[in-house]
Amino acid sequence: MTRYVALGSSMAAGPGIRPTVAGSPFAAGRSARNYPHLVANARNLDLVDVTFSGATTAHVLADRQLGSPPQIEALNGLESLVTITIGGNDVGYVPLLSAASLFGPLAPILPVTGALLNGATRERALDHVEGALRAVGAAVRERAPHARVLFVDYLTLMPPAGTRAGRLPDHVADLARHVAAELERHTAAAAAATGCEIVRAGQASRDHHPWSARPWTVGAGLLLPWRPWPWHPNAAGMAAVADLILAQLGEPEANSRD
Repeated sequence: MTRYVALGSSMAAGPGIRPTVAGSPFAAGRSARNYPHLVANARNLDLVDVTFSGATTAHVLADRQLGSPPQIEALNGLESLVTITIGGNDVGYVPLLSAASLFGPLAPILPVTGALLNGATRERALDHVEGALRAVGAAVRERAPHARVLFVDYLTLMPPAGTRAGRLPDHVADLARHVAAELERHTAAAAAATGCEIVRAGQASRDHHPWSARPWTVGAGLLLPWRPWPWHPNAAGMAAVADLILAQLGEPEANSRD
């Protein structure tokens, strides 16, 4: 069976999409129906899923996360496939949306949430994220030299410009759109620079934002254990990302199920 390692944050883990992975850390929010599991099931791959909600590029490369080792330590050089969805927490993408929806008009004036909603602060974070993503790509290529390495960018969370995003103020929605667009751009550039591939989930999901007829992501709401987290993929979104990855992988080789 072919080894597949999935790295990334909650946008790959799928918190709130039931059922959770038996035996996985509760804080990881790892769903048994996240895109890594769907891809692995479709191709009969030996999955090692170390995705973890709240992860940053530092948690992939060097930092422990709530007792779990850096994600890259899951790689042993025998992989044929590695997927990576990371960077959003580095630039405060979902955190800024969560802050705005939870704290409303108070968000810009509270110390922590105010920093998340500050455009200049987000721009400084964006200035550094491509270098961090390149470091992830290079490290994965080094540790898994025989693998196809796929960066998978983030599903769309905002409707098109000029369209109201529920109760979010327009300036917050515009900031989120900018952060998302820049994160997509930097992820693609980092993939190209490190010999990795890019799966453009953001581009494929433009018409599947939370206010669309067929949403692949969830908008604002309460954090409840029996449903997908706010500002995260739903089950349809995870299935769509899995389909994108499977399409990019192409038809399996005749001996890939041996």
